[in-house]
Amino acid sequence: MMLDSLPDLRIFTRVVATGSLSAAGRELNLSLAVVSKRLAALEERLGTRLINRTTRRLAVTEEGTVLFERALRILADVEDVETLITEGRSDPRGLLRVTAPLSFGRRHVAPVLQSLTEKYPGLTADLELTDRVVDLVEGGFDVAIRLGMLPDSSLLARKLADNNRVVVGSPAYLSRMGEPQTPRDLVRHRCLLFAGGGSSWTFTGPEGPVIQKVGGALRTSDGETAHAWALSGAGLVLKSIWDVADDLEAGRLVRVLSGWRTDAAAIHAVYPAGRHLSARVRVFIDAMASRLRKSLPAGSGGGTDPMAI
Repeated sequence: MMLDSLPDLRIFTRVVATGSLSAAGRELNLSLAVVSKRLAALEERLGTRLINRTTRRLAVTEEGTVLFERALRILADVEDVETLITEGRSDPRGLLRVTAPLSFGRRHVAPVLQSLTEKYPGLTADLELTDRVVDLVEGGFDVAIRLGMLPDSSLLARKLADNNRVVVGSPAYLSRMGEPQTPRDLVRHRCLLFAGGGSSWTFTGPEGPVIQKVGGALRTSDGETAHAWALSGAGLVLKSIWDVADDLEAGRLVRVLSGWRTDAAAIHAVYPAGRHLSARVRVFIDAMASRLRKSLPAGSGGGTDPMAI
């Protein structure tokens, strides 16, 4: 396949990844007619049908699946060569595709991407916010932000910060109900719970590990709702420090049981292995680590070296 096929391969991979000709066109800033024409030209050049099109959906053929996997590697290799040649004599440029969890992405990733695109005019960004763990290669993403334990995979990861969790409540609630001194005191408090998250909070402190059953009138599947309830004085909530750091700083929420630690995981930036790390990915990861170092309490910072997962 000649180099002049690369633009068509890029269009094809985005059609498969997005599941839509129109979505791929919007992403690549191409009209639906151009996307359809270039896809047809690629199929004609290869002499085979790559995608079966109906009015409702696209179905990738067996030949299309094989080409999709190969094309992703080809395009990644081309990008690596371009990066090696241009890196060091130009600012980060091109499209940076990032996926992150909803709440964390809104609060921390979106501001970083806005700042980077303003700083580097040649850089554009595509942010997908979802609490679903997506396949980076299949989805065409450069990097993902992951919270918690990382599964075994062929990806590389860099720790950005500790994902510590804290128990917080509003000043009004604590004035009305008093402040718990030990986890056992939580039985006398209204705790805000998460659907599917159980009714026990685990602590480690001077008395060793404690698993404390908690209860309350309000339960939700949405972290933003629990956050709003806590701010309005509805009860105590166990939240990640990255989610409540601004409210603690401003005095809108108060941390309780500060002498007790809760289960903590980590916040990682995850990216595909086996390719040169592009300038735009490296700049993004560094910017995320810097933001979290500044916005989270001391001791929450991450490392600088990648690790395989």
